Amino acid sequence: MEKTVILWADDEIELLKPHILFLEKKGYEVVTTNNGSDAVELVKERHFDIVFLDEQMPGISGVETLEEIKKEYPNLPVVMITKSEEERIMEEAIGSNIADYLIKPVNPNQILLSLKRNLENRKLVDEKSTSKYQQEFRKIGMNLNNDLDYEEWIDVYKNLTRWELELQKSADESIKEILAMQKQEANNLFSRYIERNYIQWVQPNTDNKPVLSHTLVKNKILPRLTDDDNPLFVILIDNLRYDQWKAIQPLIEVDFRVEADDIYYSILPTTTQYARNSIFAGLMPLEIRRRYPKYWVDEEDEGTKNQFENELLGEQLRRYGKNVRYSYNKVLNLAAGKKLFEQMPNLMQYKLNVIVYNFVDMLSHARTEMEIIRELASDEEAYRSLMLSWFEHSSLYDMIRFIAQKKCDLIITTDHGSVCVKNPVKILGDKAVNTNLRYKYGRSLKYNAKEVFEIKDPEKIYLPRINVSTSYVFAHSNDFFAYPNNYNYYVNYYRNTFQHGGISMNEILVPVTFLKSK
Repeated sequence: MEKTVILWADDEIELLKPHILFLEKKGYEVVTTNNGSDAVELVKERHFDIVFLDEQMPGISGVETLEEIKKEYPNLPVVMITKSEEERIMEEAIGSNIADYLIKPVNPNQILLSLKRNLENRKLVDEKSTSKYQQEFRKIGMNLNNDLDYEEWIDVYKNLTRWELELQKSADESIKEILAMQKQEANNLFSRYIERNYIQWVQPNTDNKPVLSHTLVKNKILPRLTDDDNPLFVILIDNLRYDQWKAIQPLIEVDFRVEADDIYYSILPTTTQYARNSIFAGLMPLEIRRRYPKYWVDEEDEGTKNQFENELLGEQLRRYGKNVRYSYNKVLNLAAGKKLFEQMPNLMQYKLNVIVYNFVDMLSHARTEMEIIRELASDEEAYRSLMLSWFEHSSLYDMIRFIAQKKCDLIITTDHGSVCVKNPVKILGDKAVNTNLRYKYGRSLKYNAKEVFEIKDPEKIYLPRINVSTSYVFAHSNDFFAYPNNYNYYVNYYRNTFQHGGISMNEILVPVTFLKSK
């Protein structure tokens, strides 16, 4: 293993001989100079891992030396050491992107700590995270063997997501594989849990059940409509998974304080047509079709399946006696996002403002169809990173900051998530069967009943029955449906793509977060 090489520039370098000997005994190589000009030249001549720089030196000052080094090597960590605690000097140095700041006289342990902070931080974080997860692994495994309720499943999913985000920084691929296997096990058990409980949950007379799509507005949004004059903004980001929300949360927390970081359960199928219509109607799909037939479009019909969300929301508000002025806005492309951002001041006249933002869903579809997006989002971590990069430069982020400036409350939620599919499950059907990879419905479906969640009577889970023999089947965990015809091509094309419509924690357990502006 190569030694860490330190450059130390100080006009009193001879007085620092004990510190240098201390570092050399610890295995570091230390190159010294007594002025800034030589320091700049040395950095150009050879590689250094870190630079210790005295702020007050004859000739060019420490701050000037820092600026020269950063021009050529912006990522080289520089630690400023000074006798002065003057605020101006500190601000000047910090503004020039220093790695650390030490006040003279420094002792050897301070130097060592600074080295570990700046050079070994990632390794130490890796080791600590890996060790902590190894301890947690057994606890999570034992917990999965218990008879969990819907709240405990939320806790399990939050915990697994936390470790997924924590360990993405790690270089230890083996620990990531162990986490992926544990999440796979959890998904398998969660799928069976949904099978056992879902039919009961969607019945109107069931008390002990989670918040579902059709009760989201009633339970999570209407209680936040206060009597003051400030508008409430609700932003629904289509197909936003909980891990993606946690990825963008730090950006949003610059302007907002998270008051409630909740998760609710999406209904089946976990797709926009069913889940999002249910959110805005406050009804299950079959109930929408029966009560508001002009606002429901069946899957086999032509046209957009979510074109009446505004009307359905209005009907729901009236049913609950909420006589408030509201606006509904849907963003489907970049131009629409920019236009809505320009119109944000006009929304301040409404008590409730709902914004549906359809980017993440488009990203998941593009990843399936476009080779370049597949390469950019090659795995879960890269997919999150791509989404985060988009969000940071999006009109949606501009809107959120505008809402913060106006001191308004904000709810961020979604209609469903998505899962990276791995395992093909064979299914047969006629030409009328829908194309979704995670759920199928039709008259003549043939499949292995042990491999799916089958609903032979759709009305039991309040889904429309197209004809008397219509049945629905849902894929578990990270399975996806494939036809025997041209099977290998189909499987290779769709494996490792992000899909939704079935049963997995990523699709069903989705965020609803209440935020207050700072």
